[in-house]
Amino acid sequence: MPEHIKKQLLKEIKALEHELAHELPAEIKKAAAMGDLSENAEYHMARQRQDFVNARLGQLKRRMAELSLVNLSNIPRDKAGFGSTVVVYDATKDEEIVYRLVTSEESDVAKGLISTTSPIGRGIVGKRVGDVATIVTPNGKRELEILKLTTIHDEAGDEDEDSEASATGTES
Repeated sequence: MPEHIKKQLLKEIKALEHELAHELPAEIKKAAAMGDLSENAEYHMARQRQDFVNARLGQLKRRMAELSLVNLSNIPRDKAGFGSTVVVYDATKDEEIVYRLVTSEESDVAKGLISTTSPIGRGIVGKRVGDVATIVTPNGKRELEILKLTTIHDEAGDEDEDSEASATGTES
């Protein structure tokens, strides 16, 4: 799991746990002290927030568990997968587009960061250079031909070469 995603999720979990353990009980107690609970909007809002925070905490903890199970050695070296950068030719738009396959937490379509769970991401995952992915979108089908592929393993190798080059004072 990318370290910044782990930190982001842990930060949100910590904030929600604090709210659940400290802030919401105080709000509920304060609202309950106002009297009749059947018509007490503050009490009902605090209880709804408590339910929401509990549900969100459950989601975040499940997501952390899912991400911790990601084993980089299981990601293919010759096909698109998590962490890959893919250059595609979109026949519909007659243009080349660069996508990077990321987690749903990192996705930002404007920056070319596509979640592996999005329609485009799901269509590209498992493809090799030369393959065509047919993506069904609300605007119709799109044909994306894989022109170039750099996997997470290729990028890790590039980083290793760069760090070796800087350590020896040479460039690759």
